Amino acid sequence: MRLHGYFRSSAAYRVRIALNLKSLNAEHLPHHLRKGEQRAPAYLALNPQGLVPTLEGDAGEILTQSLAIVEWLEETHPQPPLLPKDPLRRAKIRAFSQAIACDIHPVQNLKVLARLRQLGLAEEKATEWAAWANREGLAACEKLIAAEPGPFCFGASPTMADLCLVPQLANARRFGVDVSAFPRLLQAEAAAKALSAFVDAAPERQSDAE
Repeated sequence: MRLHGYFRSSAAYRVRIALNLKSLNAEHLPHHLRKGEQRAPAYLALNPQGLVPTLEGDAGEILTQSLAIVEWLEETHPQPPLLPKDPLRRAKIRAFSQAIACDIHPVQNLKVLARLRQLGLAEEKATEWAAWANREGLAACEKLIAAEPGPFCFGASPTMADLCLVPQLANARRFGVDVSAFPRLLQAEAAAKALSAFVDAAPERQSDAE
């Protein structure tokens, strides 16, 4: 497998964690987002959105969108599971994951912030926008799992929820958010960061880290 990504991309970070948890090897191919390498014609032929990650499977499959990739990995390599068998629990974990991947991450990512700057928003205000998006979204996520048993988001082992949470908390800190307001999320993060699968997937551990 070949994973196209960028060390600081939280979406690519999610997939790196999933690959590690499932002990799957992938060649990592970096595309520097700030230099616009994701807009190169050869990459757009793989992923017309010009986004990372893109996963190329061993049989030539091309998959885009981080959660779709994670679900495919779950279905093709079910051990260890990232989603439980119970339909209700699966739905709750998907809802938490999508709250991050669909509602928090997109409105504070590089593409949106670049557009805000193009529209004349000062750098300080663009950063405030990103911090607001993280703060508001994570506050809701804190409530979503407040009553869930720990130490991970949904119990004693990591799920898709945790591989979405850890990269988003890293984003929040980068934008200056005081994450101490989210003790339940921090509990899950601490449990995750005790595992090598999460540690090895961290941005600073990647070959293209700056």
